[in-house]
Amino acid sequence: MEKQMNLTEDMFQPVSDNFKEAEKIARPSMSYWADAWRRLKQNKLAMFGLVIIILLLIMAIIGPYLSGYSYYEQDFTKKNLKPNAEHWFGTDTSGRDLFTRAWYGARISLFIGFMAALIDFLVGVLYGGISAIKGGRTDNIMMRIAEVLYAIPYLLMVILVMIAMKRGIWPIIIAMTITGWIPMARLVRGQVLQLKELEFVHAANAMGANMGWILRKHMIPNTLGPILVNLTLTVPTAIFAEATLSYLGLGVQPPQASWGTLVNDALGSIHIGNLYQLYIPAILISLTMLAFNVFGDGLRDALDPRLRN
Repeated sequence: MEKQMNLTEDMFQPVSDNFKEAEKIARPSMSYWADAWRRLKQNKLAMFGLVIIILLLIMAIIGPYLSGYSYYEQDFTKKNLKPNAEHWFGTDTSGRDLFTRAWYGARISLFIGFMAALIDFLVGVLYGGISAIKGGRTDNIMMRIAEVLYAIPYLLMVILVMIAMKRGIWPIIIAMTITGWIPMARLVRGQVLQLKELEFVHAANAMGANMGWILRKHMIPNTLGPILVNLTLTVPTAIFAEATLSYLGLGVQPPQASWGTLVNDALGSIHIGNLYQLYIPAILISLTMLAFNVFGDGLRDALDPRLRN
């Protein structure tokens, strides 16, 4: 038989009669968004992507003014100069400063990317939300229309629209958003269909709230996590699509520049060894896509409520 342990008075501690201290929360409460930001900051790769995005936006604003040259000024006596102290990124085949054109191109490419993502967000959330809320025959018809449009190859649709319209920034944005909103609409529809069956939606409906108010106050805020992640991944997709169009000669009109037009212009001078004209816009495009993708992945993890602790 095991020997019993002798209990002494030193082994015990009196319980405090201060109920306020007993009920005090050891850790302060934290909102969903504050906790998401805290976990996002702990993801070093995502923060690296966010810093790169911020730096690109800053350089897109101030970069064209730093070198002292305009993006359209031609000087054929200085054409195809390699990077030097005067022209930091060198010059192109027309003697234009590539540093200025690269950051002016960043302004156009990022503007197209953000505007395309914003339009996809607005149209997709509205279309997908209405489709899920209405349900039944309305939902069936709306989603069949979206599926027919989505069956058309994206790049083919964009090229056909660009051929039919004049070249410019807004025609590019319109061409990319004709079918670009459909993935967002399908995402929102799936999220809203899940939320429709939850108790708080039934309670709000039973208290007399209309579905438009429920969609605006309850459903869309509860689907913002996946929507924001999809939004961050839409921007680099639009930038790459614009670069592809500009590479095919369907981008912005000269002398305007985007990263795609810089790549297209550089093709004519590759055979004489001016690879820097190709590398600079290619690196900027790759860096932008990497930054948005790693930031989007980190944002997805930070907004996932299952990972809260």
